[in-house]
Amino acid sequence: MTEADALTTGGAAVTGDDGAGTTADWRLYTSDGLPPVLGAALACFVKQGYHGTTIREVAARAGLSVPGVYHHYPSKHALLVGIVTRAMAELWERSTAALEEAGPDVGRRLDLLVECLVLFHAHRRDLAFIAASEIRSLLDDDRTTYLQARDRQQRLMDAAVEEGVTRGTFTTPYPREVSRAIVTMCTAVSQWYRVDGSLSPAELAARYRTMARMTVGATPLGPSAPSP
Repeated sequence: MTEADALTTGGAAVTGDDGAGTTADWRLYTSDGLPPVLGAALACFVKQGYHGTTIREVAARAGLSVPGVYHHYPSKHALLVGIVTRAMAELWERSTAALEEAGPDVGRRLDLLVECLVLFHAHRRDLAFIAASEIRSLLDDDRTTYLQARDRQQRLMDAAVEEGVTRGTFTTPYPREVSRAIVTMCTAVSQWYRVDGSLSPAELAARYRTMARMTVGATPLGPSAPSP
């Protein structure tokens, strides 16, 4: 399966024993599982932007020659595609695993989707930040493919909120707008979260779960506490 295939199908573009891209425990985060070349490109893009980065700088950070980088990825654009592909594939796998854990309870589906989004954007903040901020740099079919994957991810939240309204569990009169607001709130975590801040990712996710319930007009969970 290619990285592009993984982006459009939700297949496992990230694998390994570190918990990245697996469904065994969607709350577990250790290594990001990126190959050294992609890890080097990600660090460069975060520091100076996609357009401000040269292949020579990526090669130096990865400990490779320029031809060595091109052996793995034929262009700088291919590096960006590799990064956003892995970001969206991992988020999709973790999200679907969270929904599987939640089961049919629509309130719990909302809770765990929010928790999953916050944990991902806190633990994978560089990966998520570049995937969101460099959409403008994706070209042609790669941009279209990314937008399709992003829209598919959004539909998971849309479906949960709309079903909650239909069942009378949520009382918001604006389910589609509320769904987008919740996702935007969660994904923005990658822009500001710092590991040395006052809240751990789990503590932040617990607060966001409460905030999301208030936004959809659901019964609050009470004092915020991380999921077991």
